[in-house]
Amino acid sequence: MLKQHYPFDPSIKHHVLIALGLAVWVFVFLFFTEPLDVGQLYLNEKLTYLPLYGLFGSICYLICLPFQHWLFKKVGQWPVWAELTFMSFVIIIGFVATRLVYYFLVVDSDPYAYTISYFATAIYLPAALTVFPIVAIGRWSFGKYKEKRLENDKIEIKGTGNYESLRLQLNDLICIQSSDNYVEVTFNEGGNLKTQLIRNKLTAVEEQRPELIRTHRSFLINAYHFRQWKTGNRKVNVMLTGDLEVPVSKTYQAAVETAINSATE
Repeated sequence: MLKQHYPFDPSIKHHVLIALGLAVWVFVFLFFTEPLDVGQLYLNEKLTYLPLYGLFGSICYLICLPFQHWLFKKVGQWPVWAELTFMSFVIIIGFVATRLVYYFLVVDSDPYAYTISYFATAIYLPAALTVFPIVAIGRWSFGKYKEKRLENDKIEIKGTGNYESLRLQLNDLICIQSSDNYVEVTFNEGGNLKTQLIRNKLTAVEEQRPELIRTHRSFLINAYHFRQWKTGNRKVNVMLTGDLEVPVSKTYQAAVETAINSATE
């Protein structure tokens, strides 16, 4: 279960929105529930100190994002355990920040302030159980929205059979090679190169997907994955992602150069 995929959106813009929502929710929660002796504060003091908790909460979330980025790059995907690890990290950082704000700003280092153990179990933990589910819901919602958008943006390489097709993001498609009555599609999946045979003619695929570039009677390529030209022995090839080498025939060379220059500008 912990290894199952979890909806995840790495977009910084969306995580900034989550941080802003966290700041507002923390302020509202503290203002109306009045933990941390908030009930003893005057209204102007509430409006001064309580936004600090919200601000520090959002800052804590944002400063944890580099850890999220590192974890995402290391794992290459986002399973349930990665989400739980990140949220645990945020909760720990949030506890440290909240304790510092309470002790140094709210009670001004009062020797009779709540002890760390009481603050953690009686104050922070109940608040965290109320506040952080909102963060979890926001993260899950943005993750599902991203997955739905990506699913809608997928292209389809169709086969002649009823159930023969491949749906994928255009930028994950690297090249397509003719293979008798089939085409061999090479694509990127989670950082790994994969291939799939589909029963169809290359000319039919070319008509379906005009954004692909014909380099040779047996090849179509995606200009997004162009890396460099390679010449030698009067032959011209293009190097693609994954060190794939695709021939370019003289018939298509000028059109390929134009298309690649246009795509990479």
